[in-house]
Amino acid sequence: MRKRAWAAKAKGFIVAVSLGLTAPVSAQADNLADALVGAYQTSDLLAQNRALLRAADEDAAIALSALRPVLDFVAGIARSSTETTALGVTTIDRTTSASSLALSASLLLYDNGQSRLRTQAARELVLATRASLLSVEQQVLLRAVSAYMNVLRAEEFVQLRQNNLRLLTEELRAAQDRFDVGEVTRTDVALAEAAQAAARSNLATAQGDLINAQQEYLTVVGREPGRLAPPPRLPARPASIDAGKAVAVRNHPDIIQAQHQVAAADLTVMAQEAGLGPTVRMVGEVSVTDSRNGVADTDSSSIGLNYTQRIYQGGGLAAGVRQAMAQRDSSRALLLNVQDVIAQGVSTAMVRFRVAQANIQATDRQIRAAEVAFRGVREEAALGARTTLDVLDAEQQLLDARAARIAAQAELYIAAYQILAAQGALTAENLGLGVQIYDPTAYYNQVKNAPAYLSEQGRQLDRVLKSLGKE
Repeated sequence: MRKRAWAAKAKGFIVAVSLGLTAPVSAQADNLADALVGAYQTSDLLAQNRALLRAADEDAAIALSALRPVLDFVAGIARSSTETTALGVTTIDRTTSASSLALSASLLLYDNGQSRLRTQAARELVLATRASLLSVEQQVLLRAVSAYMNVLRAEEFVQLRQNNLRLLTEELRAAQDRFDVGEVTRTDVALAEAAQAAARSNLATAQGDLINAQQEYLTVVGREPGRLAPPPRLPARPASIDAGKAVAVRNHPDIIQAQHQVAAADLTVMAQEAGLGPTVRMVGEVSVTDSRNGVADTDSSSIGLNYTQRIYQGGGLAAGVRQAMAQRDSSRALLLNVQDVIAQGVSTAMVRFRVAQANIQATDRQIRAAEVAFRGVREEAALGARTTLDVLDAEQQLLDARAARIAAQAELYIAAYQILAAQGALTAENLGLGVQIYDPTAYYNQVKNAPAYLSEQGRQLDRVLKSLGKE
């Protein structure tokens, strides 16, 4: 009678382990989309790179300003004293004071195209920085996916370890009861005690892993995880590795960034070579001088052309051209390397996904077989045909299979979103997240014409900066 009750309790705990992993989720649970939205809205890394993009936008405006007139207002005041001495006698002692106001202007008329080329290069770097921002966005969102799945995995591991501890506690109690009636030896009780102690240790480790996963989620998403819903349906994937690579080569922001960097480097070489040519500027000045010693005031104005041709700079001109060429060659090599890295990333993500799929199928079969084996060993042990060690071994195999299934499920989802990132498709816009998408062109459109402080566009820009909280 005692044996049948012991077997019934064991069967009940097996069911508890199974149900613990498929517990219903509250309707108010946070889902993966919520985590992605939180990461997109609160990421300091995204905020940093958006600021870097605005700085690149201003570089384009600064480059454009070289083609605009330069106005300088100069005000000065001077006092001079002259004393002449001959044969020890001061013959002349004169003190004069003067103030002056001047307005000078210069306008670049010709510089062999250097300023125009540098403006175009700055615009290419703006496009490269926009692509870099998208790349960072992908990193942030992929990290959010990993944080979400790691919390789910850690929670299920804790639940699994708790159920395992309850089961082993019941086994220890049953082993003690059987020892009391002389059915097993003290060794069987000691084995059950050791297994229970190991289960407590494993539970503590799992709880620590859960705390770490929750802290990572807090860092990435910006809030602590509540009750998390199961992950949604897996995103669409390319039909083959080659198809994924073809998409990545066209769309991945790292490749787009490198392409624009190459274009900017080519333009910089041309600008350096253009810098070897002459420069023509129109210069003009209007000034007023007020003398306070009785001498008449002076008003003057001038306008003219300055032609400048630098002939020698200690080798610096040629060195500048060679340096720009070397940087261009570096950018081209970087583009080829990025293309290889992105192609490899697609392959790695696809293989990772397929391995996770295979692991899930294998662990499902392993769990079914381990459950049958565990039940059989427990029944045989209740009849005296198996030892306590046999029961513990069977239970550990079932536990390992369930743990492997949990890990493989999390790995599958992370790999699926890694495939999206490898193709350049893991963006808030592509995922259709319910969030205000950051417009990388809005600030550039405000500053691309290099507005002055006092212009209407400059005042609009001030309002934009105020709305961003940057003033």
